[in-house]
Amino acid sequence: MTTLRQTLAWTASAFLLAASISGAAAQQSVLRIGLAEDPDVLDPTRARTYVGRIVFASICDKLFDIDDKLAIVPQLALSHETSADGKTVTIKLRPGVKFHDGEAMDAEAVKFSLERHMTMQGSFRRPELSAIDKVEVVDPLTVRLLLKQPFSPLLSQLTDRAGMMVSPKAARELGERFGSAPVCAGPYRFVERVQQDRIVVERFADYWNKDQVTIGRIEYRPITDATVRLANLRSGQLDLIERALATDIPQIRANAQLRMAAGVDLGYQGVTLNIAKSDAGKQGFGRDPRIIQAFSLAIDRQALNQVVFNGAAMPGNQWINPQNPYYQSRFPVPQRDVAKARQLMQAAGVTGPLSIDFMVPNNPEVRQIAEVLQAMTAEVGFDLKIRVTEFATSLQEAEQGRYQAYMLNWSGRTDPDGNLFSFHGCRQPLNYSGYCNPAADALLAEARTKTDPAERKAIYEKLTEILINEGGIVYLYHRPVVIVHSARLEGFRAFPDGLVRVVGLKFRGN
Repeated sequence: MTTLRQTLAWTASAFLLAASISGAAAQQSVLRIGLAEDPDVLDPTRARTYVGRIVFASICDKLFDIDDKLAIVPQLALSHETSADGKTVTIKLRPGVKFHDGEAMDAEAVKFSLERHMTMQGSFRRPELSAIDKVEVVDPLTVRLLLKQPFSPLLSQLTDRAGMMVSPKAARELGERFGSAPVCAGPYRFVERVQQDRIVVERFADYWNKDQVTIGRIEYRPITDATVRLANLRSGQLDLIERALATDIPQIRANAQLRMAAGVDLGYQGVTLNIAKSDAGKQGFGRDPRIIQAFSLAIDRQALNQVVFNGAAMPGNQWINPQNPYYQSRFPVPQRDVAKARQLMQAAGVTGPLSIDFMVPNNPEVRQIAEVLQAMTAEVGFDLKIRVTEFATSLQEAEQGRYQAYMLNWSGRTDPDGNLFSFHGCRQPLNYSGYCNPAADALLAEARTKTDPAERKAIYEKLTEILINEGGIVYLYHRPVVIVHSARLEGFRAFPDGLVRVVGLKFRGN
């Protein structure tokens, strides 16, 4: 016979079990992603960081995206058509799409967003869309782009931040404060941000592809130390981390509770040199191009790869990696040549150690690279004074020219123009070096008008010869992109751009 006390005990146990199951389910509905840095402003028009692009992948859909083979595929757009002369692009939009504030994502909104990217003060999208002369609304679901001249990288640009659409209503109301509460048309809507601690987004119920979105909430947590990020993943405090260390790959593979995706990124790691951004450049690398050449020859890129990455990176000397079809094999990765580097320094009039303010983002792996470079270049007459700086602050310092050398990674774009134009073009927004050469500018512009890959590659060959000798970036390697996640997270797919796409992700059992 069951007593009242037993009934109450069973009821209490059942209640606790239900609460436990409910709590576990609630915890599983939160995806916790560890980022290597804290992003800059969450406004696609003014943003610059790779980690920001990871966050944008959840809140701001684009007109187009890429698939895992680098092919361009529709996202907010349904299709596009380019005129025979290459100067008109007509884009058909997906019907029934809403922004997070309930406003329609239609042709008027696309026109507003593109014009905002093209004209807003402080926009970093302006050079990416500079070929667009006019945006026309044909009908509520059709936009026509009238170009100044054919522009081969256009669709590629629209697969990234230049193709992210923002709510006109929210953008008008918030103005420059839009980045503090972004309103887009992605699978998740922005909830809150605590600088250096977390960014929180939650599932958008009216998302156009909502059936593929099952996780209720995402928390992005910036943790600069890769070892700490991995430890948090292993302990269950995180569900996914980006940029795990290449040196940790063996232990990751040995852990049955973890899954890993690795590849070579589309961009590069290089040292940006202040040539003419400020007076600081004139005292260092801006004095003579031979100093730039000496700096490059002082570096053993193969040894750097072995010491820091256990050989997992890809040494490089150009803005795209040696596997890219646009890579210029006529200019292979140089071998270290200390004797020649010293001769160049002497010919440039450098008689004693050349002191260089070397700004390095606060990241353990990047700091290690900087220390190796410091030792290598010291042998030919450089005295690199490493200055460790918080990442977002380092971008501001670079923009103001308050540095002489800057350890900076670019995550890369599907079209080579995306790794080139904004960094080497005269007075372009990401040209932190201050480099400006009319001949290089002409080649950059010409390459944008060619649709034939062979023609473009021939133009880039001429450009490579110029930039290797005097350009404002010394390219070092192409990093391994290592993304690791818990085995209970399913549906993750690796993409060549290294971004974490959250549509299709789910926890096992959900």
